[in-house]
Formats: sequence, C-alpha cells, structure tokens
Amino acid sequence: MPDSVPDFAPDSRPEAALLEEGDRLARFMAQRLPATLRDQARLSLIGRSLAVNLVNAFVPTVEHVTRHAGRPLHAQLTTDERGRALVQVITPDGEEHDRLPVDDLLRDLLTVRGQWHPAVWEKVQDAVTGSEHHATRALADALRSKAVLTALQRQLQLLLR
Repeated sequence: MPDSVPDFAPDSRPEAALLEEGDRLARFMAQRLPATLRDQARLSLIGRSLAVNLVNAFVPTVEHVTRHAGRPLHAQLTTDERGRALVQVITPDGEEHDRLPVDDLLRDLLTVRGQWHPAVWEKVQDAVTGSEHHATRALADALRSKAVLTALQRQLQLLLR
C-alpha cells in the first residue's frame, strides 16, 4: 500500500463529520418541507449552516461560560469511534468531562419534545424561499431565536452540574 494513502482515523475528519450532520438535517427538512429538486442545494446549505454555526458557537460559549462560572472546561469538535461528529468537553486536568454527540446536541438545540420548535421551523421554512440574502437573515434569526438560546442555556447548565 502506498504511503500517500490518507489516514481516515475517527479523529482525522471532525469538520467533514460536522458537515455530514448538516446533510442529515437537510434530508430531514427535505422530507417535511414542500421543496422541489431545485431546492435541494439550498436545503443542503441550510442544514450545513445550522450544524456548523450552532456547533461553532457552542464550543467557545462552553469555554467562556464555564471560565466565568469558576469551573473552566475546554470543548473541542472531534469524532467518535464511528466517525460521527462529537463535542468533547475536557476538564483543566485533561480528563474527559462529557461527550456530546453533535446529532443529539442539534436535536436538543432545535427541538422541543421531539418536534422542531415552531419559531425555529418557521425561520427554516422561510430560508428556503427568496433570495440568498433573505435566507441568510432567516437562518440568523433562527440561530438567535429565544428557543435556541434557551436550549443553549440548558445545555450549559447541564455541563456545570
């Protein structure tokens, strides 16, 4: 086997695994929205944007909030044994504090009792239609909605216990 073959060990591709989670969100949306084949590329972009932006906001927020609470934790995007995206939370001693599968984290941030929060879902539906600028604004509104921020606060409280 040539030496130039890339190593695809679980921790070698966390960003790609995060995009895969976004693709899962896109498939979920495609099944529930009145979207056409023309909308598939936009749905993919929306799903990936939600996944990347939520996780990329969550990781530094964990560090900031826990540091200010006097119990600093380090969070990082990695992958699990199956190559799925995972947020690993580590204590200052280097011990693992928690492992948050990204699919569970996204579910907890976007849904209430297994259903997408209506305000978030409305913004996602809105992002499918209109211009790119319109879609960007709708996604930004979804990400900073009260429902998502409240869910983020719950996640942080769980980490601080």
